[in-house]
Amino acid sequence: MTAIVTPTDQPERKTTQMNNIKTWVPVLAMACTIILAACSSPGPAAKTDPPGLLYVCSCGADCKCTAASTQPGKCGCGHDLVAGHVKKVAAGVALLCQCPADCKCGVDAKDPAKCGCGKPLRKVSLKGTGLYCCNCGGACCAIVSDKPGQCKCGKALQKAD
Repeated sequence: MTAIVTPTDQPERKTTQMNNIKTWVPVLAMACTIILAACSSPGPAAKTDPPGLLYVCSCGADCKCTAASTQPGKCGCGHDLVAGHVKKVAAGVALLCQCPADCKCGVDAKDPAKCGCGKPLRKVSLKGTGLYCCNCGGACCAIVSDKPGQCKCGKALQKAD
């Protein structure tokens, strides 16, 4: 008669292996999740201009340019487009203050031709630019966009043609 000998540590070894697997599976799953999240992150955010900026030709009062854009660039006459803060839009005309980027002033209550910082407001016709604006006439809607959409007041932006 032959006796079958089974190791007595077999059930203990299986239990240890299962405990190891139960420990490492969540750790590995978490590591994979972290690695995938790091690989799919978009990286540093691109620098964007603050809302309410409109870029217009900088060649001066003698120039007849009507260039206006929501992005920096060059005018058709070769001059740089300079940023201006849109303070009001009415009847397809934007009023811009060309004060520094951190300026928070508005239209001067005593002199509507000037910005609160004392600089004259520049009138820019938006007709023919392909830009969209809210024509409700309120200062609350100093919105100019290169895409159709809705204004803060809830009205649809209209193409300034």
